[in-house]
Amino acid sequence: MSDVNLPPLPPTGGETSGRSIVDVVGEQHRQILALARRLRSDPADERVASVLVAVVSRHLCAEEQYLYPAVRSAVPGGDQIADRELAEDARLLRLLSDGDVAEFGAAIERHVAADAAELLPLLEQMVSAEDLIRLGNRFETAEEAAPTRPHPATPSSPPWNKVVDPIVGVVDKLRDAVTARTTYMSDL
Repeated sequence: MSDVNLPPLPPTGGETSGRSIVDVVGEQHRQILALARRLRSDPADERVASVLVAVVSRHLCAEEQYLYPAVRSAVPGGDQIADRELAEDARLLRLLSDGDVAEFGAAIERHVAADAAELLPLLEQMVSAEDLIRLGNRFETAEEAAPTRPHPATPSSPPWNKVVDPIVGVVDKLRDAVTARTTYMSDL
């Protein structure tokens, strides 16, 4: 049985492949910080702002779907940690919605520092390597289906966020296609 309430894997005859959720989240945090610094140096760059909003929106949705539930189930005191992070995510989404670049930069730096210093190391200590990889795979999949715009009023905990986020994500992606909005780092 999984430490983080994941369904059992079908027999495959091999090891679970992919990247650990710790590695995925860490890499994304570095990308988000780089985008935030780039936007602070040139606040008028609408393409960078658009990509930052989309990357952070997708990232926070995936954290809410897989990272925080894993912390709740595997880490002692995980409920308090996850609740604190969810409150911070809601604040980040509001700042993104408002377009407050200066305050957002400081808030995202706090978010990344808290995850790197406490949340990710605790998860890494308490969860098996195989489950971390399985979480990483699910995280990346959830991120691709997630909205590309901030939606602070949508549900932030399973099961409802796993139902609502992909639907809202489809609508966002249609809007992005119609408006030719830039939403990926590779588009810069």
